[in-house]
Amino acid sequence: MKLFQRAQRSLFGEILDWMLTPLLLLVPVSIGVTWLVAQGIANAPFDRALESNIQTLARLVDVDHGRIQFVLPQPAREILGGDEADRVYYQLLDEHGGLLSGEPDVPPPSSDEPPMPGVVYLRNGLIQGQQVRIASLWIAGINPEAPMALLQVAETREKQSVLATEIIKGVLLPQFAILPLAVLLIWLALVRGIKPLSVVEARIRERRPGDLSPLDESSVPLEVVPLVLSVNDLLRKLNDSIGTQKRFLADAAHQLKTPLAGLRMQADLAQREGANAEELKKSLKQIGRASVRATHTVNQLLSLARAEGNGGSIGRQSCDIARLTIEVVREAVPRAIDKRIDLGYEGAQPGAPGVAIDGNPTLLKELVRNLVDNAINYTPSTPERPGVITARVLADPFGRIVVLQVEDNGPGIPEAERELVFEPFYRVLGNEADGSGLGLPIVREIARQHFATVRLEDAHPGRHPPGTLVSLRFDGNEGERRAGRPH
Repeated sequence: MKLFQRAQRSLFGEILDWMLTPLLLLVPVSIGVTWLVAQGIANAPFDRALESNIQTLARLVDVDHGRIQFVLPQPAREILGGDEADRVYYQLLDEHGGLLSGEPDVPPPSSDEPPMPGVVYLRNGLIQGQQVRIASLWIAGINPEAPMALLQVAETREKQSVLATEIIKGVLLPQFAILPLAVLLIWLALVRGIKPLSVVEARIRERRPGDLSPLDESSVPLEVVPLVLSVNDLLRKLNDSIGTQKRFLADAAHQLKTPLAGLRMQADLAQREGANAEELKKSLKQIGRASVRATHTVNQLLSLARAEGNGGSIGRQSCDIARLTIEVVREAVPRAIDKRIDLGYEGAQPGAPGVAIDGNPTLLKELVRNLVDNAINYTPSTPERPGVITARVLADPFGRIVVLQVEDNGPGIPEAERELVFEPFYRVLGNEADGSGLGLPIVREIARQHFATVRLEDAHPGRHPPGTLVSLRFDGNEGERRAGRPH
């Protein structure tokens, strides 16, 4: 039941509805209960008076020697005369129902009432269309063989009705006077109760546009703490997102500055007077290299922004990591051939048990592509010592573990720098290979979103050069645990 219909739901209105609706529904229930109680209270004294009157009249009935005598003195006549409000009737019958004295209109007792001398029975009835209260009493003589007599006294119920009405008025009228006060107190209590929400709202409105610091949950009621914590979590995510955007813009501006400056310089050189065809060809070649580098940097920056922007809410499906790895290797073969590098794949085949993981196929393919591209970029190849790169997928279907490895025989990464290479734009000193310094940061971010761990180590410990082995370990059990799903 809605007391107040609104176009938009209101917390204040919802609580008010649920508090006032039961209160107003209890009013008719209270009236009914009060009426029943008032009737019982009003009947009790008149029933006692009626019992007293019939017992007094019973003393005037003499049952002895087979005769029933009834002498009604003047005081008794005054009792039976009633008053201005009510009228009293009496009736005396023999044991066969014959009228000995009194009014013939008094209804006889129910056949369910056994004739027990000395016991007063009370019941309701009608005399000449009026509601009456009837008391019945069987009178027996001293001699067991003497006949019994039935004495009945009936009284109209006007005084009982008046008394019951007065009781109901005395009880209900204060309730009706208190009801508006109760509604007002409920209203004031609700206004006071939801005031902390208004305080939180005011704090949020007073904040500056750039203020994303968390709200203080210690100054709000316990019931509002989950809401404040949710808002704080949203503020944290928003702050991280803004930080990611700012970092992306700063990184893009920094990394594009060098190739763009090179493009401008080579264009100026190509336009200078007296430049011959060979110098012009050389400048155009440098312009082409700088544009390729700028394009690669932009693509890497976009990949990193896309990976970081997904946060933890990526679209997941079953992905065959072996199939994705083989596809990336096939795409990279022409580039590896150009650099005279032996690029291959070994390990689990597509569709083999345990190679399927729960993840995003686009991001996983980007991860493998960055690992293979990094290996191609940083692995030198000469006729005396050709470069060799191997992509590998190992699966443990029983432990639900999948390991992706990319191994090369390049110069390797010093142990002291293996954590630094995951920072954007970090380059290992002494390495002149083309690269943006974003490949491994992209790999780590995508791996984090798939609950995988990344490990760098020497591919051939003790050899020179030692090569690099990048291993990613996907744990299906850990992924389900962090995603909140049962194993």
